[in-house]
Amino acid sequence: MSIAKPATEPLWLQGRDAVVENDEGVKWRHGRPDYHLTNITVHKERTRQFPTGSLEMVVENLVRVFEMEVSHKADPAQWVSVVRDRFRTNVNGGSWASADDIAARGSYNVFLGDTQYYKASAETFDSSHDVFHTAFPEGFFWEVLEVYSPPPAVSFKWRHWGNFTGPYKGQAPTGQRVEIFGMSVARVSEDLRMLEVEHYYDNSQFLRQIATGCPVHAPGAK
Repeated sequence: MSIAKPATEPLWLQGRDAVVENDEGVKWRHGRPDYHLTNITVHKERTRQFPTGSLEMVVENLVRVFEMEVSHKADPAQWVSVVRDRFRTNVNGGSWASADDIAARGSYNVFLGDTQYYKASAETFDSSHDVFHTAFPEGFFWEVLEVYSPPPAVSFKWRHWGNFTGPYKGQAPTGQRVEIFGMSVARVSEDLRMLEVEHYYDNSQFLRQIATGCPVHAPGAK
């Protein structure tokens, strides 16, 4: 499956590294990110390969730009991957979060919420990133597995993965590969910026793999 592109490709479709490089005036949270090692790991460990220009690669690149911007750009007005004043997202049919909500609360808190294994309401943007970057110091990666429909409503299956090599809230690391699979439906504008994204996945599938066995986060713990 492929998609027609304009003669001059918009920045947000050129890939994460291109967006990072075009950073004049950007308010980075903790400096300009470097994805060199991430790119090497993803190339080695991804399970699907797609040709350049395919709809699968367009979707993957756009979502990766969004993930980078959410994590590293402090001002959502500078996120090129979304239509800022219209963008909203939710998980499993739950309440909607705007770009401003994500910038304030952090993507981990928005997308994981309060569970028996993780309490998003007790975390800040920075503390949530510290928790998961500590647990996954090598990174937590993402790839598109399959795209089922073209724009303007793009539905796709994806995979997140990483190695649990750092502690999670007192739980000793196991070194095991942690994976989570899910589905998303992204509604995009004519120029392929995101307007709305609905995610469907079992967040406990991810959290159980790193929190089970920790007394603080075990089922029934107070």
